[in-house]
Amino acid sequence: MVHKPHLWQEIQLVISNINATGHKTKVSKEKTMPGKVLYSPISLNKAFKDELVQRQWNPSRHDYWVTEDLQLIRKTMTLAPAEQKKQIIAGGKTPISSYNQTDFVKERVAIEVQFGKYAFVAYDLFVKHMAFYVGDKIDVGVEILPTKNLEKQMSSGVPYYEKALYDVIRQGRGVPAVPLVILGIDP
Repeated sequence: MVHKPHLWQEIQLVISNINATGHKTKVSKEKTMPGKVLYSPISLNKAFKDELVQRQWNPSRHDYWVTEDLQLIRKTMTLAPAEQKKQIIAGGKTPISSYNQTDFVKERVAIEVQFGKYAFVAYDLFVKHMAFYVGDKIDVGVEILPTKNLEKQMSSGVPYYEKALYDVIRQGRGVPAVPLVILGIDP
């Protein structure tokens, strides 16, 4: 909002360009709401992807190597992937290829759009955004979630903004140790 107001405006424009009504296409098969027409997470995710990619927001992948040795992980964590692997082998351990991928990145800002299961929000906030921040790939992470009002009109298990906000605040200041913007969207 302060350092990159043009990106903040772009994110707001993307959100306002998505007409939620056109994505109320999923017919529920759940016992609690059979036959009810709900908002489709797949359709909403595609709409966000289309809008963001059109504006040059692209996925980003961070590859790295891990092993079971805590000290070796600490030693290699900040190295380039090829050097991580080399150091793990030199330490007599087996390197295991791993990676983190984020939905959209542009000018050191990452966006995750989360209409999946609620457990994925914690992974986004405490693993994905954190990994890209610690790896000096981003300066801020943006998490886009449905509000409770929208979540009530989706399948069960979908996360919602108010709960994610509570969960972050409950951790205390400085946790997670990555600057975040958490956005709740409503139809």
